Amino acid sequence: MSTFEVTGGKKLKGTIVPQGAKNEALQILSAVLLTDEKVTIKNIPDIVDVNLLIELLQDMGVKVERPQRDTCIFQADAIDIEYLGSEVFRKKGGRLRGSVMVAGPLLARFKKAFIPKPGGDKIGRRRLDTHIIGFQKLGAQMVHKEGITELIGDNLKGAYMLLDEPSVTGTANIVMAAALAKGTTTIYNAACEPYLQQLCKMLNRMGAKISGIGSNMLIVEGVDKLYGTEHTMLPDMIEVGSFIGLAAMTQSDILIKGAGVDHLGIIPEKFQQLGIQFNINGDDIHIPEQDSYEIQTFLDGGVMTIYDHPWPGFTPDLLSIVLVVATQAKGSVLVHQKMFESRLFFVDKLIDMGAQIILCDPHRATVIGLGRKQSLRGITMSSPDIRAGVALLIAAMSAEGKSIIQNIEQIDRGYQYIDVRLNELGAEIKRLL
Repeated sequence: MSTFEVTGGKKLKGTIVPQGAKNEALQILSAVLLTDEKVTIKNIPDIVDVNLLIELLQDMGVKVERPQRDTCIFQADAIDIEYLGSEVFRKKGGRLRGSVMVAGPLLARFKKAFIPKPGGDKIGRRRLDTHIIGFQKLGAQMVHKEGITELIGDNLKGAYMLLDEPSVTGTANIVMAAALAKGTTTIYNAACEPYLQQLCKMLNRMGAKISGIGSNMLIVEGVDKLYGTEHTMLPDMIEVGSFIGLAAMTQSDILIKGAGVDHLGIIPEKFQQLGIQFNINGDDIHIPEQDSYEIQTFLDGGVMTIYDHPWPGFTPDLLSIVLVVATQAKGSVLVHQKMFESRLFFVDKLIDMGAQIILCDPHRATVIGLGRKQSLRGITMSSPDIRAGVALLIAAMSAEGKSIIQNIEQIDRGYQYIDVRLNELGAEIKRLL
């Protein structure tokens, strides 16, 4: 396993460009299975999870040209359906939670799909009920086998459905299945994240008929065929938020170029609630060096609470960053992670570094900011998941001395060349094999 050796206390300065959005990529790349024509995707992040999905598509029979690392041309005109039921697919698909996203397109176009037991982050239960129940309402039949679920949809028909939760991947999967179903599908309590909006707009360019984009009610009129298109992915909002937090934590002067400001929703406001100052100029965000930042309180003087919520609420993927950044702020904040019960367990590493954090329960942690009166200290730690891994990297970059971060494969799953890009700004991160 590779590790990072991080020398803390370095102030960064310069410009950084966010990668393409990981969470958008897993949906968009799966959608290429809906047509036998060429689909060109640009601004693809060069990260482990995305590259694994591209490899999985190739194994299915999708032709892939990659003229640049961030651009791929796909053509799914010779899919090997038998491969999808194989042990090889079960094992490879099981390494990537995003592999579930191919089920909707395969069910729509080939009347059959397989969902391997999902892998990905170990951050608590991440059930697939929303996906499967949605497929069943469209008329699909489900058969459980060891380690894999088979879906058969010989005659998918549009239906009304009220989702039990506004799952982003669940909504995306159902939309893709409904795009080629007979009749009209109404999805209420649908997710409305920018990445899902991107998927729906792409499908419409391919010939789909989807209305209500951006709302929590999507109406999908099934069509007989979808066609090729070209699509450019948004900047990754999680990277943008991570860089804002990193700049404040390390007292750095960073310009985030092409941040996709119009698609960030409430993210900038949440970092402002931590006292972080920045300027938005067009599509760029400049975070100047600041000696200190103070967490706001509620209007009645109560302790600030920051929690995750479906879009347009605050994304759960940035709560780990918020928690780490709060450790050096003035004031206190309660971080409430509602969606995943294991995502806050990495705080024990921050406590070992000298942070003042009370883990109230698996979902809530209270951070008492040190206000830079005491620096964090470097330690040896392990990255439990993608987002906690980058949060620990930010903590290590602000700490005194050297830190060792193990299991950085988790970080590589979601952040491309993160050590190289940050070193170009003045960080001191060594990748040790």
